[in-house]
Amino acid sequence: MRFPLTSARRLGLPRRAVSQILLTQLAIAAGVVVLATGLFLAPLGAQLDDQAMRRALAIAQSAAADPSLASDLLVSGATADSPVQATAERLRRATGAEYVVVLDLNGIRHSHPSPERIGLPVSTDPSEALAGREVMEIDEGTLGRSARGKVPLIAADGEIVGAVSVGISYDGVRDRLLGAIPGLLAYAGGALAAGALVAYLLSRRIQRQTRDLAFSDIAGLLAEREAMLHSIREGVIALDRHGRVRLVNDEAARLLGLPPQHFPASPGTADLTAGAGTADPADPADPADSLTGRLLDEVLGAGRTADVLSGRVTGRDLLTVQGPRVLVANRMPTEDGGAVATLRDRTELEHLSRELDSTRGLIDALRAQDHEHANRLHTLLGLLELGLHEEAVEFVTEVVGVHRTTAEQVTEKIHDPLLAALLVGKATVAAERGVPLRLAAASLLPDRLVDPGGLVTIVGNLVDNALDAAIGSASPAVEVELRAEGRAAVLRVRDSGPGVPAAHREEVFTEGWSTKQPAAHRERGLGLALVRRLAERQGGTARAGGTEDGGAEFSVVLPEALR
Repeated sequence: MRFPLTSARRLGLPRRAVSQILLTQLAIAAGVVVLATGLFLAPLGAQLDDQAMRRALAIAQSAAADPSLASDLLVSGATADSPVQATAERLRRATGAEYVVVLDLNGIRHSHPSPERIGLPVSTDPSEALAGREVMEIDEGTLGRSARGKVPLIAADGEIVGAVSVGISYDGVRDRLLGAIPGLLAYAGGALAAGALVAYLLSRRIQRQTRDLAFSDIAGLLAEREAMLHSIREGVIALDRHGRVRLVNDEAARLLGLPPQHFPASPGTADLTAGAGTADPADPADPADSLTGRLLDEVLGAGRTADVLSGRVTGRDLLTVQGPRVLVANRMPTEDGGAVATLRDRTELEHLSRELDSTRGLIDALRAQDHEHANRLHTLLGLLELGLHEEAVEFVTEVVGVHRTTAEQVTEKIHDPLLAALLVGKATVAAERGVPLRLAAASLLPDRLVDPGGLVTIVGNLVDNALDAAIGSASPAVEVELRAEGRAAVLRVRDSGPGVPAAHREEVFTEGWSTKQPAAHRERGLGLALVRRLAERQGGTARAGGTEDGGAEFSVVLPEALR
């Protein structure tokens, strides 16, 4: 299977999805590390400058707090051997400052690391410090660029007599900044390595999950899957490990009686899904109708269909009844703990199978009656040879009249032509099988049925079961009672068979439950389940009971069966 080349292929990037994801993750990790490093370094320089200026200010404040410094400034001159110079140099060496300069109100230095500069004016404006304000700044001076702190020098009487200026070499600040970079880069490198390892492990996991496919392959497979799911005539329903619905194709929704599900197609797959039953983008599905993410039991309700699809009932080609349909289900587990189930419609085949059963039963009955028919013909021939013509006419009339009487009795009480024809046909088959089929005296049904086809299916299933049960009993008989009560239709079918034990009278309506041996061409245990589903679909009920003679009685009530 070949797919068109993607833009990544044209640009020379790796084609496999896992390689592209790994490169993307590495690029993201590297970008984040670089950004974080830059964001950390950007304020670090300003923080170091502020620390240096505050340190210089603190040294200046400490020097100005010495009362002897102000008195020495007032009584000594601006010379290299003055007590002011000695005090300032001692403080400079003790604190590691670049300089400690004491100046008078005229801005004349009384101390300096270079003695030749004592007695000269300072190189920067001292007016703010002499005015009583403390100053922090980064500035250029005679010793170069430095972080400076300036404070006023106040005498014992509270008068400002000068100022103290302390400088911290800016080269030291820059060295601290540069010294922090290697450690920071080491941390950044470690973070990048950890990110690369996590990205590699994640890409390996994705490689296993995507089967090492390219993005174009995945997109092509998705497009083909969507087109296939919407075009096949088998129902497909996918579940996750928790029994929630992941996917329902159009045929599965139709077979299960669910609202149609629409799967959005990607832009690049429109040509593959067009005409395959996808939703019109202008008419999206109602979110309330979406089945995705809902539990299967919530979607279908409790019953055999949900049990089969969820795996609570196991086996191959399992039969189940959903609404009016007979379905064949198969379930296949997936690697992630979920499952995919397929559904096939077997309703028509089931009907044909039942007709085949009836035909085979009729053929067997005809074979059994072959000798009786020959005996009748021999009797008629003998009467004619003996010249007993009137007796021959009476004999033929009696044989034919039985069938005519049955048809007349049915049509007098059952006015719907479909039901009447069904009962006449069933009576003929029952007679050939040696089981009298009677219509109860209370039977009376007008020709006003809303759904005659559904009632035909119900009556046919119940009569077939009753005939099978009655055969072999001491006095085989089947009685059908069909009458109208207002708009409701009431059906009762009684037989002379062994009956249904009270403990199993609900179980007999379960799909797959049967006391008969399964036929070669179809499964047993679906007829009564279909009867109950059809009755419930019309708001009615179907129940099993017993007769006084020990036989079975099945009753169906359809409350809105008549117009």
